[in-house]
Amino acid sequence: MTTHPATTASTGPATGSKAAAAIEKARSEGRAALIGYLPAGFPDVQTTIDAGIAMAENGVDLIEIGIPYSDPVMDGHVIQEATVEALDKGFTVPRIFDVVEGITSATDAAVLVMTYWNPVMRMGVRAFAERLAAAGGAGLITPDLVPDEASEWLAASDEFGLDRVFLVAPSTSPQRMQDTVDASRGFVYAVSVMGVTGARTSVGAAARAVVDAAHAAGAERVCVGLGVSSSAQVREIGAYSDGVIVGTALVAALRDGGVDGVAELTRELSTGTGKATA
Repeated sequence: MTTHPATTASTGPATGSKAAAAIEKARSEGRAALIGYLPAGFPDVQTTIDAGIAMAENGVDLIEIGIPYSDPVMDGHVIQEATVEALDKGFTVPRIFDVVEGITSATDAAVLVMTYWNPVMRMGVRAFAERLAAAGGAGLITPDLVPDEASEWLAASDEFGLDRVFLVAPSTSPQRMQDTVDASRGFVYAVSVMGVTGARTSVGAAARAVVDAAHAAGAERVCVGLGVSSSAQVREIGAYSDGVIVGTALVAALRDGGVDGVAELTRELSTGTGKATA
């Protein structure tokens, strides 16, 4: 994979950032980090925990756990169906801390929560941050929150030592790119395509352009998500990014094959990073 010189941008040093530490460990091994996503409460809370542990044991370096949301703007049909099922079964936002603690107590993987901003506001930003830190969480990925509207979250994440991962896309302007890189801690999430989540046969050239723009703005760690579903794509994207994010394919594996299906796919995906698993 390509390595990038250290900068002073607030994607920051590995010290104090669980996500950065995990990515830097992968980098020290000459590979991109593998990041896996699952929605909390699908098909139930304990299975989410077990699947997260299975990912960590089979090659994932960081784990994203999504809070089910009734009106998603970014999720494709596979993830939407999973989150609807979780909500129908009674999942509530406070259960996210049970999921995070269940995984962090059993693995060394950094666990981030991916959430639209409304659930955090409803609980209270500081209260959410405090509970997430207490559960061992690394931080938040916030698809619909932009840095200039995030002052309360910036303060709370500083107070509790949490990572804050903002998104950039092919449409991101140079100024917005700079602002996002400056505000992020842990890594910058590069959306590889314009559209919703979902496995794709090709990720496209836009992903590399977004990663290059983020690195040029000073980001030390840029991870690519949306559309990744195979070890070949992991290998391709890992050649120029610092981490590769897989979501829909893992959710489908959990739906179709349970925890064992997640473990099997994770092992296969990890061969794209060059990481050997037991």
